[in-house]
Amino acid sequence: MHGVGPKRAELLAAELGIRSYYDLLYHFPFRYIDRSKIHKINELRNLDESGDMPYLQLKGRFAAFATHGEGAKRRLNALFYDGTGSIDIVWFNKVKIIQESLRTDTEYIIFGKPALYNSRYSMTHPEVDAYKPGMDSQGLTGVYNITEKMRNRSFTARTMKQIMQNLLATLRHIDDPLPREIIARYRFLPLHDALINIHVPTTVQMLQRAQFRLKYDELFFLQLNLLRYSKSRSIKLGGLRFTCVGEYFNNFYHNVLPFPLTGAQKRVIKEIRADMGSGRQMNRLLQGDVGSGKTLVALMTMLLAIDNGYQACIMAPTEILAQQHYETINSLASQVGVKVALLTGSTPKKERDAIHNGLLNGEIGITVGTHALIEDTVTFARLGMAVIDEQHRFGVAQRAKLWRKNTIPPHVLVMTATPIPRTLAMTVYGDLDVSIIDELPPGRKPVQTVLRYDNHRQQIYRFIGSQLKEGRQAYIVYPLIQESEKLDLRNLEEGYETIQETFPDYHVCFVHGKMKPSEKEHQMQLFVEGKAQIMVATTVIEVGVNVPNASVMLIENAERFGLSQLHQLRGRVGRGADRSYCILMSHVKISGATRHRLEVMTQTTDGFVIAEEDMRLRGPGDMEGTQQSGISFNLHIADIAKDGQIIQAARNDAMNIIDDDPTLSKPQNIKLAQQLRFLYSHSQDWSRIS
Repeated sequence: MHGVGPKRAELLAAELGIRSYYDLLYHFPFRYIDRSKIHKINELRNLDESGDMPYLQLKGRFAAFATHGEGAKRRLNALFYDGTGSIDIVWFNKVKIIQESLRTDTEYIIFGKPALYNSRYSMTHPEVDAYKPGMDSQGLTGVYNITEKMRNRSFTARTMKQIMQNLLATLRHIDDPLPREIIARYRFLPLHDALINIHVPTTVQMLQRAQFRLKYDELFFLQLNLLRYSKSRSIKLGGLRFTCVGEYFNNFYHNVLPFPLTGAQKRVIKEIRADMGSGRQMNRLLQGDVGSGKTLVALMTMLLAIDNGYQACIMAPTEILAQQHYETINSLASQVGVKVALLTGSTPKKERDAIHNGLLNGEIGITVGTHALIEDTVTFARLGMAVIDEQHRFGVAQRAKLWRKNTIPPHVLVMTATPIPRTLAMTVYGDLDVSIIDELPPGRKPVQTVLRYDNHRQQIYRFIGSQLKEGRQAYIVYPLIQESEKLDLRNLEEGYETIQETFPDYHVCFVHGKMKPSEKEHQMQLFVEGKAQIMVATTVIEVGVNVPNASVMLIENAERFGLSQLHQLRGRVGRGADRSYCILMSHVKISGATRHRLEVMTQTTDGFVIAEEDMRLRGPGDMEGTQQSGISFNLHIADIAKDGQIIQAARNDAMNIIDDDPTLSKPQNIKLAQQLRFLYSHSQDWSRIS
């Protein structure tokens, strides 16, 4: 293509992943500048006071040029004026070429982002064009992402813009893969017009229509791909049919259940029973806030598998969490005669061999474990149910090993205590059915959360002391293990010493992620057994510590944590019947946005509200392929945090098509199937993996 030789092609591929005309066409501007307005230099101060200085264009002349420095440090300075004032212009690259091309007797349009330096406004490396009539009516102009390495090799924003114009000039008819009825329903622009207007919008309205169309396209084909996988799996694979609700489940429900199930728990168990009795493999995501009773639901689900003559297992990401699950499940399941085993990397060989034999001969009904469960040496007699806790910590390939432990794939229940926003769940976990436990068990009181600053530290310590006197326990969480020269944070080691000095009458334990598992377990156990009254820790306690007697959590440098992580940490308290407290400690000098984020925590204990706000503030994060659902996708223009309505519409439309034509083989869906092959041919086929 004109403007792209071998060297530029190599640079585009290496820096932006652009390897084809399609990649280039779908490299959209990340923002738009209104080039129809020319500002005056004397307006800059008013613009600066309104917030971040925008990119803008000025019209005027250069008054003088001067070069400074030698070699690589050489720069060109110029004074640009327009009759209302002047601004300093500076270039660090191509100094000689730029100086030779500019004149003092010519009127220019310059475009860039001004900055205030030593009480003077300046602009670095602006775009410069000799003024011609009509240049002040260019309208909206796209700004493309380019990297520092590209700039260093003289590939500028203008270069990208010119290459894009060359491509658009050759663009003829583009075959539209969307069904006509969908195009008509939403009054979409034709794909060709949408692509033209995303790069060179004729009006703001046309830009908005182009964005709407292209966002829908991305999300529609993503949902179509997810739903096709899910449908294909249920049709091809089938699953174990569990129709018996027998002795183990009924005995447990009527005689062992420690407290009545909430309405939400009953609803979820009903959904799971329907899945397991349907004759297709269950793949269900169970969401529920910390303490909502997910583990109890998982246990009752596993008892259903045992009632139908099968074994069950639950896999946790850490030994601490696996140990906690084992103690909870064993204390309950043993009362109905089900043998439970714990298998982790720390399990001694003699005990491990006995567990292997017990799994192989069917003697062990439920196995709780870590990654040790997916080792090739672990063989089940009849694995019918697999529960995966905090599944985002396991890759798809890891889960696949567990999934292959039976000839007919076991039912799969994925659990998470990290609330997932609805739009994110529809996208990342779009191939799973979703159940939500949205009630807390009776007697659980919401944790009272407050925001306090460093200057309240002594007052906070006095409050913690009053709780300790009443026989309660406290967590104190720090973001770092050792002092960092770059970040002014209170660190764990100093904090541990301070807490010991402040509370000399109490035993303080100390836990962080770099400790040996045995040492960490010992310290944790001191706190669990009440031998230590204060636990000083990093976020290693975010998951996997259950101490109902702990009533206070102090989180140091709370401004350094994300909302979802703060919510997870807060979930470590409030697990008993007593009133519990979470204190967010922060520097006094924090930004308004940070203060707002922390105040969200003080206003609600609803994990889903917090998750939505966290995603809105921080973005959806890394949701790429095998780290999450196993189905790779890249979004060029859609925003999961902001485009929830489009996601819902696209999912509904995709679901209607897949329900009618699961294989996309009907004549009207041939283009859809071709587009999916084109978009996802590079992805590994994870459709047979839960």
